[in-house]
Amino acid sequence: MRKDGPVTSATEPSGQPRPADDEPSAAASYSLPSPRLIATDLDGTLLHGDKTVSPRTVAALTDAEAAGIEVFFVTGRPARWMGTVAEHLAGHGMAILANGAAVYDLHKGELIEAFPLPEDEALAAAHALRAAVPGTYFAVERVDTFYREPEYPRIEPDFGPTAPIEELLSVRAAGQPLLKLLAKHPSVDPDEFLAIGLEVAGLYGEITRSAESALLEISGTGVSKATTLARCCAERGVTAAEVVAFGDMPNDLAMLSWAGTSYAVANAHPRVLEATTHRTASNDEDGVARVIERILAARRG
Repeated sequence: MRKDGPVTSATEPSGQPRPADDEPSAAASYSLPSPRLIATDLDGTLLHGDKTVSPRTVAALTDAEAAGIEVFFVTGRPARWMGTVAEHLAGHGMAILANGAAVYDLHKGELIEAFPLPEDEALAAAHALRAAVPGTYFAVERVDTFYREPEYPRIEPDFGPTAPIEELLSVRAAGQPLLKLLAKHPSVDPDEFLAIGLEVAGLYGEITRSAESALLEISGTGVSKATTLARCCAERGVTAAEVVAFGDMPNDLAMLSWAGTSYAVANAHPRVLEATTHRTASNDEDGVARVIERILAARRG
C-alpha cells in the first residue's frame, strides 16, 4: 500500500511559505523546462467552485494543445460527470478517471482500459472500515453504473434498488469492472477518517480522499492517478520530467509527486501545499490557466 506524503518542501529556507508563482516577488517569466504534457485535476483545481470552466481556462487549454502540448484531465470523477469538460480535450478525447482506475475516450464514449478493484478486496475493506468506524456506509462505482446502500446519501438518480454492500458487490456484469468503492461517514473528521482507513483497510487497496466531507475513495492496490498517467505518458514517449501537473487534494499527491513539475492551487489541502514545489492562484482565480499562459509566453520567447 503506497501512503502518499510530502516529497519536497513548499517553504523557503527561512521557514516562510513559498510565494505563488503568480505573485510579484516571483519571476515574471516561466523559467522551468517546457512541458510536453499538462495533467490537471478538475474539481477544486481547474473548475471554478460552481463546477464550470472559465473562458480564460478554455482559451489556455486550446492554446496549449495548438502549441503541441497534450492536455490530460486526471480526475476522481466517473465518465458520466465529464460533460462539462469533454469538449475541451482536443483531438484525442481521452481522460484518466476514477483516480486512475479507468482511461476513457470522452468523444467516443468508450472505455479504453480499466484497472479494477477486485470485489473480494472491496468487501474486506468495507468490513474493516465499518468495524473500525460504525456508521460508515458504502457505494459502488463501476464503469457506467453507481449503486449505494440505503443509508448512503443520494447524490443522483439511482441506477437500481439500494442494497447492503455485500449484495452490491455480488452483482457483476460484463464490461462493468469495479472502479471504486466509496465509504462515507456523516460526522467523522475527513482527515481522521482517511488515517483510520489507511490503518485498517490499506492492505486491500489504495485509499484516498478528494471531497471536503468524510468520503473515502478506494481503488485497486497500486492504482492511482500517478500509475495510470505514467502508463499513458510511456505510450507517448513522454517522461515524468516533461509533465506539469496541477492538483488540490490528497488524491492528487501521487500524481504531483511523480510529475517533473508540480503545482498546488492556492486553495489546496495543506498536505498538497506541503508536497508541491510550486503554487499558483486558486481555482476560482484561474490558477491553472495562469501557469499555462506563462508556459506559452516563454515558448514564444
